[in-house]
Amino acid sequence: MAISVLESRIYRDMFGTAAMRAVFDDEATLRRYVEVEVALAAVQGRMGIIPQDAARAIAERADAAKLDMAALKAETEIVGYPILPLVHQLSTICGPEGEYLHWGATTQDIMDMALVLQVRDALLLVEQGLERLDTLLSDLSTRYRDTPMAGRTHLQHALPITFGYKTAVWLLMVRRHRERLEQMRPRVLLLQFGGAAGTLASLGDQGLAVHEALAQELGLAPSPITWHVARDGLAETVQLLGLITGSLGKIALDVMLMMTNEIGEAFEPFVQGRGASSTMPQKRNPISCELMWSAAKMVRQHAGLALDAMMPDFERATGPWHIEWSAIPEAFVLTAGALGQAGFMLAGLEVDVARMRRNLDLTGGLIAAEAVMMGLAPALGRQTAHDVVYQACRKAAETGRPLAEVLCRQPDVLAHLDKAAIERLCDPARYLGSAPRMVDRMCRQPGA
Repeated sequence: MAISVLESRIYRDMFGTAAMRAVFDDEATLRRYVEVEVALAAVQGRMGIIPQDAARAIAERADAAKLDMAALKAETEIVGYPILPLVHQLSTICGPEGEYLHWGATTQDIMDMALVLQVRDALLLVEQGLERLDTLLSDLSTRYRDTPMAGRTHLQHALPITFGYKTAVWLLMVRRHRERLEQMRPRVLLLQFGGAAGTLASLGDQGLAVHEALAQELGLAPSPITWHVARDGLAETVQLLGLITGSLGKIALDVMLMMTNEIGEAFEPFVQGRGASSTMPQKRNPISCELMWSAAKMVRQHAGLALDAMMPDFERATGPWHIEWSAIPEAFVLTAGALGQAGFMLAGLEVDVARMRRNLDLTGGLIAAEAVMMGLAPALGRQTAHDVVYQACRKAAETGRPLAEVLCRQPDVLAHLDKAAIERLCDPARYLGSAPRMVDRMCRQPGA
């Protein structure tokens, strides 16, 4: 049995995606290490820091596929980091010109640059997942713009809303995450190249020029100063993933509750056997929602680890850096999995409009009590109107009679409202406030 669900051949595609795993797997990581070493040699060759022939030979011969993984693993366990073992092998693969590999660099330079390239690819996958949810939620919000349902606070009927309003609130979170992601990129996709202690001393007065050229070569932004012990950009990345999965967990919880037999208003897509029980044939469990909710909990833990990794000592960490080796890739894989489950769930979400209406009427008009109170307030004053309607609600709840019927028997109410007005005020579908127009405003925003 695999130690982690992310590695398990049984579970890994439930909690993650193949595309995101491919960004961070061993083969991809080694390719990125080699890519960075080749890019460094290329810019140094052009600048005359190393022979151009050596740079060309390195570009032609350096090949991650030729690395001996068993030897790399064994030497990494001795050294503690993979870059020295990598450079040993690449130097041999590249021949005499391999002596010019890794010129002026240090282990963390290579690993950090490779990680930033991986984060760039991973953020693109996250962005695509958010774009899909944006489209799906925009469609749901428009379709159910005017579909009344019970709004619930503290798990109790509160006021009527529309289902389109509910999904548009979900959409708001997705839109903000898309905005955060775009705003975050310039703070995260920065070149990390500083040499042994970050000062580029081994390159003399050419250090900053190499930094600028290498950033351009790799398609990253240059950093004004070495950031290898300033890990806030990477920590921010994982916090964003925590925010995204937290929002997906909220959506999942809403849908799970709506799937309960007692509510029965919305359901995950039906697929033969999905969510089935081994012993109870009637079961239809909310599998995608459960996975989304679990991912939110797990990514939250990684977000905390990423904050711990922000506290390295002096100019090279004695341990906090290693935390990122787990926290960052695992957080991305879990986020990709949650986005995938959310996309599947929302694309085929089954909405029971009739059940929403029945639930809305479940309390016999009590959910519209505020409407009645506000209807009486101009004549009685708000607080007095509140007290009058409060007593009517208690009587309706105790006797099981509709609120409108109780109100129509109260002289203090009939003195100001006729029966038709009372029944109109007690109709939940007439008390939707600005919910439909809020949906319109969300769906008109950029990204819709």
